[in-house]
Amino acid sequence: MKLLFISDIHGFKTNLDVITKIIKNKNIDKIVILGDVLSSEYKNENYDINEVIKFIELNKEKIIAVRGNCDTDQDINYLKVNINKEIDVIDVDDIKIYITHGHIYNEANWNKNNSILVQGHTHKPFIRIRKSNIFLNPGSISLPRGIFKESYMIYENKKFTIFDVDGKEIDSLSL
Repeated sequence: MKLLFISDIHGFKTNLDVITKIIKNKNIDKIVILGDVLSSEYKNENYDINEVIKFIELNKEKIIAVRGNCDTDQDINYLKVNINKEIDVIDVDDIKIYITHGHIYNEANWNKNNSILVQGHTHKPFIRIRKSNIFLNPGSISLPRGIFKESYMIYENKKFTIFDVDGKEIDSLSL
């Protein structure tokens, strides 16, 4: 199974066309959205919740999502997909992948040994191994922070790979 992880869209249509091409060209089975889908305090010409809602609607059969700290009840009603959970688990290739936004569950307070936690929230992509745990973040597809470009992550055949929107590999980890 091939999973595409994106996070922190914040209502921006920026790069949704790139993500749509990746879904089609790479035969993505599931799209994992790690929260903060619509709400944003940063609004510019790329802020367009109607385009984001349209993207969600077109891909709703493939979407697995968790709620972010900026996802309001009103946002969730607009989206018409279940993003009420703060944390969820995906079973793929005999591996449990915990998914969350990162504002509640994250590297600093994670207590499940020998686990994989994929989170968003920081808008910075990373792969970290701490003791027996693996922590991953695809970064933000819309509003990256620091030196990073907009980014996403793909899981396939027990390998996580983070890419920027130009397709350049940022980091990877094989299990």
